[in-house]
Order: sequence, then structure tokens, then C-alpha cells
Amino acid sequence: MKRTIAALMFGLATAASVPTLASEQARCGTVPKEKWLTSETVKARMAEQGYEVRAIKAERGCFEVKATDKNGARVEIYVNPETGAPLQPDARDDRS
Repeated sequence: MKRTIAALMFGLATAASVPTLASEQARCGTVPKEKWLTSETVKARMAEQGYEVRAIKAERGCFEVKATDKNGARVEIYVNPETGAPLQPDARDDRS
């Protein structure tokens, strides 16, 4: 009985993670590294949009940009590595 429950829980956990992986792939795509923009180019494009970039790193096929927006709120934005287009802003106001 305990093995059945453990196997069922493992199966549910595995099944729950598959949509997350699929959505990451759909969001960022599978662009070959040689087609990626440089991090300097991404930083410049984000600055043109009014962001003060604090850090950029490659994360799951995207650039993950940590920045401050025009209002001073900290944001984390995923950027398409081929086009430089922002994909998912996730505002976090850490000023409190």
C-alpha cells in the first residue's frame, strides 16, 4: 500500500512538472547560441525602454534580466535571445 501511494505521488509530481518545462520551452524557444544577441546588446535595448539593468544571465534558453523600472521597482524580465523582445515581466517591489 505504501509503495502504491509513493508511486502515485511520484507520478503526480512528474506530471505536474511537464507543463512547466513545456511552457518555458514555448516562451523562450530553442534558438541556437550562435544566433543569440550579446548581453551588451540586450542591456542597451532594455535601457532604451527605460530600465536600469543590474544583471543579465542566460536562463533556460532566455536572457534573464534583473533591472529597476522607471518607478524604481525591481523587475525580473525574460528576454528572447534572438530578438531582444521582453517576454515576461515579473515586478517585485523590494523598496519596503
